[in-house]
Amino acid sequence: MAIELTFLGTGTSVGVPMIGCHCEVCSSQDPRNTRRRTCLYVRTEQTAFVIDTPPDFRQQVLDAGIERVDAVVFTHAHADHIFGFDDIRRFNTLQNCVIPAYADAETMEDIQRVFHYVGNKPEPKGLYRPLVKFVVVDGPFTVGDVRLTPLDVEHGRKMTGYLIEQGGIRIGYVPDCYTMPAATVAALRGVDVMILDALRYRPHPSHISVQESLALLAKIQPKKAYLIHLCHDVDHAELELELPPSVHVSYDRLTLRLA
Repeated sequence: MAIELTFLGTGTSVGVPMIGCHCEVCSSQDPRNTRRRTCLYVRTEQTAFVIDTPPDFRQQVLDAGIERVDAVVFTHAHADHIFGFDDIRRFNTLQNCVIPAYADAETMEDIQRVFHYVGNKPEPKGLYRPLVKFVVVDGPFTVGDVRLTPLDVEHGRKMTGYLIEQGGIRIGYVPDCYTMPAATVAALRGVDVMILDALRYRPHPSHISVQESLALLAKIQPKKAYLIHLCHDVDHAELELELPPSVHVSYDRLTLRLA
């Protein structure tokens, strides 16, 4: 195993099925149409980390049988990407260590405001809080044997995509996107796998649509791509049939092994 990617969640902020909705996708019997909030688990022989901690984080790691998280990497501080962060404390106990969390300065400020009680020293007996070393990033950094390069993306407030590199393998991860600067497109060009936002078919004020995602992928020219952050407008099987051979629809618990 060189690097393994597990899609712990592939849905938009409200998830699928959506509360109080009885549309065909929300009522679907296809398990690929059940989408928890977006989260990616990255694992190599040396390290394992998550990108974002959505509200579903606890159940996501239980269902996937995950018992190791060496670091947390954040893309941005919207609720659907950070509100499961408190559950990182269980990995403090399992691994008996402080866990680093990486984010750009603006995102980190929001995370520390929301999780103001999180520190990096044990509390008095009886208190059970996450132990985290907060690391602000403004350039490439490493988690174990994985190199991550932060990339600017526009999505409402500050949003950071990542170029993930390990052993010659290059992966792009941009789960939320409205526009992508030319420099970011250039940095991602020709990646082995590109994971990219594709909220729905209709335009949206802070996300790219399926067609916009495909147009952006044509510029990036990855060897293979996976669409993510999907809402209930998108039926997995129907969209998969419409896509080019190199582009696929991601789904919860999908695992890719790249070597």
